[in-house]
Amino acid sequence: MRVGVVGGGVAGLTAAYEVRRQLGDAVSITVFEQADRVGGKLRTVELAGRRVDVGAEAFVSRRPEAFDLVAELALGAELVHPTTGVAPAVHAGGRTVGLPPRTFLGVPADPAKLSSVLSAEGAALAAAEAELPPVEWGDGDASVGRLLSERFGREVVQRLVEPLLGGVYAGRADDLGVRATMTPLADALDRGATSLTAAANAAVGPPPAPGTTRPPVFGTLSGGLGGLTDALAAHAGAELRDRTTVRALHRTPTGWRVETGPAPSPEFFEFDAVVVAVPSPAARKLFEPISPGAAAAFARIDVASMAVISLALPPGTELPQTSGNLIALGERHSDGTPFTAKAFTYSSRKWSHLAGEAVLLRASVGRYGEVETLQREDSELVTAVLADLAELSGVTVKPVDVVVQRWGGGLPQYGVGHLGAVAEIRRAVAELPGLAVAGAALAGVGVPACVLTGRQAATRVVEHLRAGATMDAWRA
Repeated sequence: MRVGVVGGGVAGLTAAYEVRRQLGDAVSITVFEQADRVGGKLRTVELAGRRVDVGAEAFVSRRPEAFDLVAELALGAELVHPTTGVAPAVHAGGRTVGLPPRTFLGVPADPAKLSSVLSAEGAALAAAEAELPPVEWGDGDASVGRLLSERFGREVVQRLVEPLLGGVYAGRADDLGVRATMTPLADALDRGATSLTAAANAAVGPPPAPGTTRPPVFGTLSGGLGGLTDALAAHAGAELRDRTTVRALHRTPTGWRVETGPAPSPEFFEFDAVVVAVPSPAARKLFEPISPGAAAAFARIDVASMAVISLALPPGTELPQTSGNLIALGERHSDGTPFTAKAFTYSSRKWSHLAGEAVLLRASVGRYGEVETLQREDSELVTAVLADLAELSGVTVKPVDVVVQRWGGGLPQYGVGHLGAVAEIRRAVAELPGLAVAGAALAGVGVPACVLTGRQAATRVVEHLRAGATMDAWRA
């Protein structure tokens, strides 16, 4: 049995690993990756002599998929959580304050806690949300920005929701859909919550009992999340073909043919089943000739680009006493210059395993539609985020090491109706025996969701292969 995997990110590598786990030595696996390395947006590099992540830096603990995978791969000894007692801040309305407690992606469960981050008028609007007529929800969807602005006022969106969603999706609240990006909130509304305040309460849950604390929100690996994809690749035992672009998929009487290489001299690979785990624009191109319905649905999922600027500052540099600093949309320096960064993570404070001589931090740059920002040279981006850091913290030292990592066009935008597009993709692919899809465009952009789609895709192709083997045995 032969299985091909198109895309060597965490979803594709999980699919390869899961196929191997279920079929053992009975299968040969090939992973095709366009870049010069597998791992996708999990990438760990050296910065001032330490291993740091320049893509995703953690995974959420409320979903089990990543934690389960870490345990399966015997990486549990490397599992670490953020430093306790160090909370994030937000720069909004021209000042930096602690991120208000009891919010779900910025949606307040207790609007009374927002006075530090909102104007008096904005706080009053937010506090009145629970007394408004019931949310008109039905079974449809809505823009996050529109729904929250109508209920809480625009400040909640600009100063709280935009900074948080911008970090997760590199998107804008007005373009993102509630059902796909704030699923627990939507579920609470489906169950009958009459206000967004009540829905947020249901999403965040009750406060911890006196004398207790909540479990950690995030986890990561002390050696960097690149270790996760390295372990997946090793356990999958697949042939890894990096620097290889898959140009087309072709049906054959026995399975699928993968076409790579330039058009004048293509190379072909034969498989019994294939998993496609690439960003939506690439998936659209692959599916156009074999499933116009799937291609049209992938075309509805736009993508955004961003960059991560990792900095090592001289020993002894004093950063703010927070784990990081979100920056509200539209904020400006005291001289009127707009901020370039949308967030800073003070890595040496947030993660105790990164504390050491050099002081480590990272800045995130780029939202959906911000083309000009990311057209700057690396050196310009570094200069801009250092100016942002100086405005926020007063720190003006020169870095001792810098890494700029750009992520072009790979962050899917979960717009209004996104779940419908995903359902159409799944229906169309279900009609293609031996083909499955995985990746961040489907069930969530985080590591756990990508792991889930990788396992699901693997199970689909394994069931197909086993059914074919059973039929062959019966015919024999």
